[in-house]
Amino acid sequence: MIVKEIQERLHQLGHKQQAEKSARYFKTGPGEYGEGDIFLGIRVPEIRKLAKEYRHIPLSAIEMLLGSPIHEERLLALLILVLLFSKSDAAAQKKIYALYLRNTPCINNWDLVDASAQHIVGPFLSDKSKKPLYLLAISPVIWERRIAIMATFHFIRQKEFSETLKIAGILIADKEDLIHKAVGWMLREVGKRDLPAEEEFLKSRYKKMPRTMLRYAIEKFPAAKRQRYLKGEI
Repeated sequence: MIVKEIQERLHQLGHKQQAEKSARYFKTGPGEYGEGDIFLGIRVPEIRKLAKEYRHIPLSAIEMLLGSPIHEERLLALLILVLLFSKSDAAAQKKIYALYLRNTPCINNWDLVDASAQHIVGPFLSDKSKKPLYLLAISPVIWERRIAIMATFHFIRQKEFSETLKIAGILIADKEDLIHKAVGWMLREVGKRDLPAEEEFLKSRYKKMPRTMLRYAIEKFPAAKRQRYLKGEI
């Protein structure tokens, strides 16, 4: 019953024009990365507000929402999981993490990954083996690879960069632009905290990195240095 209630409230919040705009923005056309996804047209702050309201619903209800064909229902489910994880004990966090990993086929757009991986996968693995990240990094599924690199944002915030740099090395030859952007973004975040660490990674790799990845990684560099990287003069 609670799932039906939530779905009805989401539908009431929907806006047709916003739904059409979101469908274009998240590339839902034939052959695009979000092909077939359905949007109601709800702004993220409204979904975050609902997540706080329904943060105490059972995991079974959250998993039902996560399995929805509607994008905003899946986003709501993930935002609730993030809130729950941050307030839960170790046993409950383990259940949330397990639920997350068994539902990765539903975490199937960049906003869904970015809103959740760094808040669930990263923190859960903080004091554990990082092997799951490396399995995700070599997945044939683009979103699982993005989960791998985005989960390391948690470590970056703790000023621990080794996992980010290792996974970036694995993904450096990835063919997907959305992976290039995510890797470049995380390298930039490393550089904000430890510029020598980022540059040490870049120096032996930047010439073979996808251009988008490199541009994202060096975005905050001084203009002259950025141009030297782009021209291969470092």
